[in-house]
Amino acid sequence: MSNLFIKRVGLSMAMGLASLQAMAATSNDFVEAATESGIAEVVTGKLALEKSQNGEIKTFAQQMVTDHTQANQKLADIARKLDIEVPDEAALTDKVKKMILEWRDESFDKSYLNNQVDAHEKAVELFKKEAASSDKAELKAFASETLPKLEQHLQHAKELQAKHGK
Repeated sequence: MSNLFIKRVGLSMAMGLASLQAMAATSNDFVEAATESGIAEVVTGKLALEKSQNGEIKTFAQQMVTDHTQANQKLADIARKLDIEVPDEAALTDKVKKMILEWRDESFDKSYLNNQVDAHEKAVELFKKEAASSDKAELKAFASETLPKLEQHLQHAKELQAKHGK
């Protein structure tokens, strides 16, 4: 097994923590999946700010950190109001960091962008489902309000991926 393959799998896991729950069945499942995905975005975005040498990728990574930090806070506030447990941010951050310790700098940008596309495709699917079928008005509104930003992130990630190689 090549190091590149192992790194890609690790990054895919980090960015796709919510993929198994992409079809969240309950509000609790949505909160858990969206929180895990959002925290992974913040952690990997911060890593991209440290590791990438590309200005466009650093700008994108900063946008991911800013936007997903705001969305994570808003979702946590809604979840508390609805008495839904929010996953522990510190534990999830540690989980993501452990998965990405083995990345190597020469392939980081490509791995980061490839997985940003994958992670945002999954997030768009998750948020579309919640916006269409949530049984909680607050979560339905949050998903509907957040979806356009996630779709913008996906489009931007695809543009950067096309420009900087798959």
